[in-house]
Amino acid sequence: MSDRGKDGNQPVQSGLFEAPPGAMPGTPHSGHRERLRERFLKGGADALPDYELLELVLFRAIQRRDTKALAKKLIARFGSFAEVVNAPEGRLREVEGVGAAVVTELKLIHAAATRLARTGLTQRPLLSSGPEVIAYLTMAQAYEQREMFRILFLDKKNRLIADEVQGEGTVDHTPVYVREVVKRALELSATAIVLVHNHPSGDPTPSRADIDMTKLVIDAGRPLGVAVHDHIIVGRSGHVSLRSRRLI
Repeated sequence: MSDRGKDGNQPVQSGLFEAPPGAMPGTPHSGHRERLRERFLKGGADALPDYELLELVLFRAIQRRDTKALAKKLIARFGSFAEVVNAPEGRLREVEGVGAAVVTELKLIHAAATRLARTGLTQRPLLSSGPEVIAYLTMAQAYEQREMFRILFLDKKNRLIADEVQGEGTVDHTPVYVREVVKRALELSATAIVLVHNHPSGDPTPSRADIDMTKLVIDAGRPLGVAVHDHIIVGRSGHVSLRSRRLI
């Protein structure tokens, strides 16, 4: 692709590997951007505070303006890099300076991180992948604004054969239909399941209703050969395993 030069005669070529106009040498923010990239490449993400890591993401979406102010504004609004990336589109757009390009970049980061986290779960038995399971579930739904009920379906070797969101509810409740849970497990020839839901409040402490519902699923699945290995609750402040707490 080419454009006319300042004299109107000589075309100026825009190469595939050249920096975009807003990041080319000589622009007001090019030096800052280059220094930030170098710090990231040398020291990794741990070398940068949340707002600077967010700046790196915003560089692609905002090529001609300073991104530091917007990055700091987003961190102030949502609290951390993770919460910005997980924030709903509607709330992101409430922040001045956030448009479609910024939302797309943030959602791309979230999608990529979730897919990477999930990939490792299919490569070995789920029960021997505890930290990876929690990392994936945290990324997938710990920051959701409404409760989501998810089921991980396992084969007889405890390998993941399906990962499905069965329902979405309100900020403090998701309906769970016990017969449908067991029916779906049988359809997939699953011999075990792991139940998962999130608490939008951030506190993963299980309620009495959470425990009672889990026991109903256990009782319904047992005579049909479907075991419930665990019920994991995730939230922004951590996670709880009902099995580890000996609540089921």
